[in-house]
Amino acid sequence: MFHYARMLAAAAVVSLFAAAPAQAGKDVFVVDLTNDPASLDPHGQWNPDSYFVYRNVFDNLLTRDDAGKIVPQIATAWRQVDPTTVEFTLRSDVKFHDGSALTAEDVAFSVQRITNPAYKSPQLSQFDKIVATEVVNPTTVRIKTDGPYPVLFAQLVKLSIVPKAHVEKVGDQAFNAAPMGSGPYKFVSIQRGVKTTLARNDGYWGTKGGFPTVEFHPVPDPATRVANLRSGRADVIVTINTDIAAQLKADANTKVLSVLSERVAYFALNALTGPTADLRVRKAIAHAIDRQAIIDGLLGGYDKPVGSMLSPVHAGYVDGFQSYAFDLAKAKALIREAGVAPGTEFILFTSPTFDQRIVQALQQMVAELGVKVTIQSSDFANWLKRAQGSPEEFGQMTFSRWSCGCQDADGILFPLYHSSSQWAKFKNADVDKALEAGRTSLADADRVAAYRRALEIAEANIPLVPLYQAAILYGARKEVMWTPTPNESFFLNRITWKD
Repeated sequence: MFHYARMLAAAAVVSLFAAAPAQAGKDVFVVDLTNDPASLDPHGQWNPDSYFVYRNVFDNLLTRDDAGKIVPQIATAWRQVDPTTVEFTLRSDVKFHDGSALTAEDVAFSVQRITNPAYKSPQLSQFDKIVATEVVNPTTVRIKTDGPYPVLFAQLVKLSIVPKAHVEKVGDQAFNAAPMGSGPYKFVSIQRGVKTTLARNDGYWGTKGGFPTVEFHPVPDPATRVANLRSGRADVIVTINTDIAAQLKADANTKVLSVLSERVAYFALNALTGPTADLRVRKAIAHAIDRQAIIDGLLGGYDKPVGSMLSPVHAGYVDGFQSYAFDLAKAKALIREAGVAPGTEFILFTSPTFDQRIVQALQQMVAELGVKVTIQSSDFANWLKRAQGSPEEFGQMTFSRWSCGCQDADGILFPLYHSSSQWAKFKNADVDKALEAGRTSLADADRVAAYRRALEIAEANIPLVPLYQAAILYGARKEVMWTPTPNESFFLNRITWKD
């Protein structure tokens, strides 16, 4: 049974994160992000800069340890009532930051809120198999799914618990402006363009944070992030490339922390409208991209090529896919066959969040087809809006790296390929059927077979070009003790400082 046996075995485990507090060695810990968080409401956004911040303000029903194992957090135990119902036993000692108790009512409210289509959560497709929640008593809640759902536990790792009474009192907008959770850090303030400040929750039930105050600074320019780290103005910087990594390795006061993540880089093509609706154009673009040149020339050996939108850290991984080989002659023949006139403009939209070296390399490779590729850049919030917009809003192409935070095939394939997803710019009934089978089959072999079928069709239709399993690189001061994880969860209370 996929996941279920090991989930049930873990159910009796007491939380691993109630250990002694980290040793403090710094009063103010500074993290340089690329942008301000687009949202501080954990149900209202799903992007790295937001996740870095709000993941520390809220607790989740379940979590992963540093080895990637799903372990208790708010839920201390769970049992399978029937194939579609799981009962969770909750901690009774958790308080929100205003001192009110976290109960099953808050868990049920959080599930109902994120699964409410009217709320329009960007995470909806990752939770929409949940059809009901039932409060049994203050420390027990039942979650019911639409059919057997092996991915439930992996998705619940991301379900942040929000306070029902407080959200209903202040409303969604005010809650986003000043979020309140039960996590190891409390929200203090946000000064857009300057910093977001958190303060340690000294009454936290689990591992206390090692730093009394943490500041997240938006620093879009990579060179400025590096300068801040080297001067000591920042303690951790995110989104660094291999050129920056080489600089930091040469500095005795800084270091590089890396992990091969569940994030897969890809070049998305609009299969529904515009010139890329022609399969020959999409195949031409796929053949024009030299993945290995990008990996060798720009990524410094940290990242690994992939032939599909899955990586080995995903449960349900399917091996054996090669994607489209670099073949510029074939690519040019296909673009001519499609009747695309020389100089035709294609828009490649992007955001400074992404490595612009990769974006520019893709621009040049597609331009080799004889077309004009124009880059349009916006802040990440607007990039997200466009990427999730209608096919007409989307345009022709964009570069991105996808992570569901769940390390499960469903969390990456369903949102990118299923026709019901706001992210997908592709519709295929057979792919939909295969993905639906993959998220409802409990046996490993059945899931892998379903995902193989979906990926075979996707490879034939090429709505996006898989590029590589992304290595996530962070720069840090030498005193920072922290192990990054494949799901990119940035837990401040797992970071220590060693002078």
